[in-house]
Amino acid sequence: MAIIESEHIDAEKRFGGNGTIHIQKLLTPKELDGKCAMFARVTIPPHASMGAHKHEGNTETYHILSGRARYNDNGKEIEIGAGTTTFCGDGEIHAIANASETEDLVFMALIINK
Repeated sequence: MAIIESEHIDAEKRFGGNGTIHIQKLLTPKELDGKCAMFARVTIPPHASMGAHKHEGNTETYHILSGRARYNDNGKEIEIGAGTTTFCGDGEIHAIANASETEDLVFMALIINK
């Protein structure tokens, strides 16, 4: 068994989004072994977002732990909440924003390399 020190990143205006989001990378490149680019817990505070971005050579899955989000799936915007899982395929575009005025949006993010 290994205890892994997670890396914390504060990302301002990520992909052209608003505010600062918090990314806690739970595994290092060594543990990801080239199969995944990231496994992280992401927190987006009220009034913040991660802008639209395209995945090329990988896919990304979000699993919402708490809060509410406006999720952009290739230009179609929907509201999602705790328990929802999204999938952005290779060559697709997505974005996510906190839809609450008072509560953080918290989700797991997994990027799998193709």
